[in-house]
Order: sequence, then structure tokens, then C-alpha cells
Amino acid sequence: MTAVSSNGEYSFTKPNRDSIRLLAGLGVEGDVHAGVTVKHRSRVAQDPTQPNLRQVHLMHEELFEEVGEEGFKVAPGELGENITTQGIDLLGLPAGTLLRIGDTAVVEVTGLRNPCLQIDNFQDGLLKRVVGRDEAGNVVRKAGIMSVVREGGVVRPGDAIAVELPAGPHRPLERV
Repeated sequence: MTAVSSNGEYSFTKPNRDSIRLLAGLGVEGDVHAGVTVKHRSRVAQDPTQPNLRQVHLMHEELFEEVGEEGFKVAPGELGENITTQGIDLLGLPAGTLLRIGDTAVVEVTGLRNPCLQIDNFQDGLLKRVVGRDEAGNVVRKAGIMSVVREGGVVRPGDAIAVELPAGPHRPLERV
């Protein structure tokens, strides 16, 4: 893991921190998106009683390199993620994968982040780089994955992340 980020206020970007504390069933301590029920404004407007399947947002640092080749400059936390990873194919993980982070924390992967127009407010044209279509016309979302906290703990940049796949058959990630 290369960075951890959180923000207690609604803002697109999240400042990097020395550490963040994951709270079982809630998310990142002090983060505006922590809670048992949905906290993202669009989801609250639809149904504020929905379970929060977006407690912790993880993004792969390799995406920053990919969009950098197209002229975009993105650093950890700037796209709103809580945990920035390196060397893990986050988008290829099946739903229900457990990620053991640091000494005690465990998050369960729930689905893909569905990025919104705020990304273009951050850098014009970036949304088309993180959401596109494959050759068959299927939507491809690259803006990270969402998870819920199963076991809490403090996580820091440099902590190891162990991937524990669920029993098969595996379900591909869908947007949450």
C-alpha cells in the first residue's frame, strides 16, 4: 500500500494521512463516508436506509501512471480513495474477496466504484479515461473498488495487503 487518505468533510479529494483507523461495520474513522448506511449524497437521495457497501474506497496506483501517459497528473487521495495500492489487480478481484491489511484490518470487496462527473471537475476529460467501453460495448470502470470493514485496525502506508479469494464460483465485480 502506498498511501492512506481520509476527509471529515465532503470534498472530492482526500488528504493523505500517516495512518487511518478502520472501524468494523463502519469504514474509516472520521471520514465523511463512514457509516452503516449509505453516505454518498446521490445514494442518500435515493434511499438513506441502504446498507453502506462503499465504506472504504481502494484504488490502484497503476491507474495514475496509465492516465499520466495521456497527460493527466493524479496523486494518491486526489480521486477520493482511502487506500492507494500497488501491485494488486483490484479490478480483477471477485466480489467477496477479503483483503487483510496490516496487522489486524480486514475489508471485504463489495464492487466497483461508479465514478461521476466530479472527476471532470477535478481534471477535464479524466472521466472518459476511468470509464469507457470494451470492444463488445460493455462499460469498463477503472476508478477503483469499494469495500466494507469486517475487522478494524490501524493501517499505514507500506503495510502489506494479503488477498484471500472467496470460495468459487467467483462473481465478477459490479458497480456499487
